[in-house]
Amino acid sequence: MKNLKRWIVLLVITVFSLNVIGCTSKDDLSKESEENRTLKIGLMPAVDTAPILIAEKNGYFKDAGINVEIEIYSNAQNRQSALQSYQIDGAMTDFIAVATNVDGGFDIKATTMTDGMFPVLSKGDVSGKKDIKVGMMEVSVSNYLIDKWLSKDYNIEKVFINEIPARLAAIQSGELDMGLFPEPVASNGELKGLKKNLYGMDDEFSPDCLVFTGKAIAEKEKTIKAFHEAYNKAVDEINKNPQIARDILVEKIPNTNPEVKDIMVLPTYKKAAIPSDEYLQSIIDWTSKTLNKDLTVKPEALLEGKFVK
Repeated sequence: MKNLKRWIVLLVITVFSLNVIGCTSKDDLSKESEENRTLKIGLMPAVDTAPILIAEKNGYFKDAGINVEIEIYSNAQNRQSALQSYQIDGAMTDFIAVATNVDGGFDIKATTMTDGMFPVLSKGDVSGKKDIKVGMMEVSVSNYLIDKWLSKDYNIEKVFINEIPARLAAIQSGELDMGLFPEPVASNGELKGLKKNLYGMDDEFSPDCLVFTGKAIAEKEKTIKAFHEAYNKAVDEINKNPQIARDILVEKIPNTNPEVKDIMVLPTYKKAAIPSDEYLQSIIDWTSKTLNKDLTVKPEALLEGKFVK
């Protein structure tokens, strides 16, 4: 009987300890400095941002005891420069960029996948063409997805334009046949008369991700953990009512026509998670081949999994 009671007590203590470990409390964060409770995040004008924007609007970050400062970039290179110069702690990016950066010696880690949607825009019907010019960013998910979706049907001349508005203008002027854009930017283009082509994001894993610098992870671990908990809470809210994602994206993303609210294509939002090593190795292999550069980085070097359950 005594042994049974002892086992019950140990079980209760274990469960309690796991609960404590699995959740960041305000008391834990109150011991951190104001600076270490603040995260500066660089986002792109994409549907991936919805859980973060909802968490900010609904006060989930504040409730968790952290401060999150958000900046939305229209140029991924500017976002990357801000990350590398430590002006921001973390950013939305993709595993192609992560593999290239880590292989080059920049200390960043992906802490979760994010859920993007990338229609391909064209000025008209290009199905009869064999040779096409396609706008994209070179070291990015746009290059990866264009190869995946279009390389079997077209001879592709890749035109690298980092600035999203400039890429959109190049299609409108006829300089490009097609270009890949994140939603809701793609739906803005559709409203301007461009054709929106959907190829789907049907993989089990997403090539999009959220990264933090090694410096931020070392100095702000509890804050980053609380960030992911707030992110998951926002995902739950969006899945209950996807309309709130549409509303926040139109409200917060600069130069977004309110009319896109009903035509933008949303992904299925998922809680924070990381992909398999096999999936990451396939991206590393594609990046090496496409950039003609021998990447020696391993999948585990791209990830920090302690912020996801």
